Parts: sequence; structure tokens; C-alpha cells
Amino acid sequence: MKELIIEARRENFERVMEFLNEQLEKTGCPKAVQRKLDVAAEEIFVNITSYAYEPETGDAVIRFCHKTEPDRIELTFIDEGIPYDPLKKEDPDISMPVMQRKIGGLGIYMVKKTMDDVRYERTEGKNILTIMKRMEM
Repeated sequence: MKELIIEARRENFERVMEFLNEQLEKTGCPKAVQRKLDVAAEEIFVNITSYAYEPETGDAVIRFCHKTEPDRIELTFIDEGIPYDPLKKEDPDISMPVMQRKIGGLGIYMVKKTMDDVRYERTEGKNILTIMKRMEM
């Protein structure tokens, strides 16, 4: 397991992606899987920077774990911000035209649809969101 602890600010987004992609390259992760993990990580980190500590800021922890049985990547995002379970948010109605949809919720919906597993827990004052993606397509 590798871990990055970084201040939850949008300007740190590039460092988060560098950390993630460096780890993914070491695993030999297929590019298609890597792109899905990149999009999911971006959505989750940006949500932490935007909402977790409003109006202040705090740290975000990103844990990277490559498990081999079955071959998968697990990313865990931890913050000590406002309690929030994004999995409880109702999925957007994507059958409606874009201009008629409510704003928000599409990003976490995409995370849920592209990952093989998404879990949330609130423990010891921390939001813990874990996403998992199998390496084989």
C-alpha cells in the first residue's frame, strides 16, 4: 500500500494524479482501466476540495493498494471534513434532456457505474470512500 497525504486544495490535483498514475504504471495497469480510475479519482478529489472543509481546508489521504487475488486496484480517499455519504445521493435521471436535469450528482454516478465496487464509511470522524476496479477488462 502506498499513501499520499495532501492538503485538499484544487491546485494539488496534479500532484494527486501524478501519485496515482505513478502507482498504476508500476502495476502494469491497462490504459483503459487507468483512464477510468483517473476520472473517478478526479471526481472524488475535486469533491473533497470543494465540499469537505468549507470554508476552511484540511488534508486528504489517498491510499493506493494493488491486490492480486483477483487482480485489482483499490483507492481509498479519507478526509476529516463534513460527514457526507455520496452513495446515498439519488442517481440523476439520465433519460431526461441535459437542460432539464438537476445540477449535481453526475460525477459520483459515473464513479459508481465505472468502478466494480464503491464503499463509504464514516469512522472516527473521517469520511472513507473506497473504490475498486479489476485490472482485466
